[in-house]
Amino acid sequence: MHPLGATRSSRRPDHLLQTPDTFIRSPLPGASGVEFIVHASPQLGARFTQMTAEFAADGVLGPAPAQRFLYVLDGELRLEAGGDQQSLTSGSFAYLPKDTVHGVRAATAARAVIIEKPYEAKAGSSPAMIIGNESAVKAMPLMGDESLRVRALMPDGPAYDFAVNTMTYEPGAALSMVEIHVMEHGLLMLEGGGIYRLGDSWYPVQAGDFIWMAPYCPQWFGALGKEAAKYLIYKDWRMHPLEPGR
Repeated sequence: MHPLGATRSSRRPDHLLQTPDTFIRSPLPGASGVEFIVHASPQLGARFTQMTAEFAADGVLGPAPAQRFLYVLDGELRLEAGGDQQSLTSGSFAYLPKDTVHGVRAATAARAVIIEKPYEAKAGSSPAMIIGNESAVKAMPLMGDESLRVRALMPDGPAYDFAVNTMTYEPGAALSMVEIHVMEHGLLMLEGGGIYRLGDSWYPVQAGDFIWMAPYCPQWFGALGKEAAKYLIYKDWRMHPLEPGR
């Protein structure tokens, strides 16, 4: 219960902090046995959709209206795509290009991040389906800082118009600068916590929180506490500012 309506959640023109005490779950077309927490959508002003999907055992997720990225938080999902079936467990991810025929069924109760974005076709480029696990992706220090490690879950090439990374901060690690840029972000805190600057406000954040950042929103993060902080972050990528969708 909220004491007199108090919450850490905050909505500003250039950002949203959405904390679990304010999550609302709802069904969506094309799925059964799945509840969705819609974190970011065009109704917010975002140019993509990011959701947490909560599967009951044997829950089914149908086709996507756009290209789709899926990251398993816990439990086990079975992905059927390209004539094959893959088991996806915690840390597994899949990228499914637009019009990829696929289905997802929960082998157990499970939770997954789902990101969907309209694809802007580029001449001579065609994205490929990707299936992997975060544990197999090499961690790279950010700007030479070994206390801040990035794992890129999407290829960086002209066929792909967004990126998804995980970022892990050792206790006390922080971004070296306040970033202000044309890309927008969707971010889910996975572990630990710290302080996030969004616009002209500073927020305590912790595992389970979601953040949306509009283009040009000033942003900075520093990890606090005795354990590492980690988040999953989306950004649009390789798109000219004058392209449709910008």
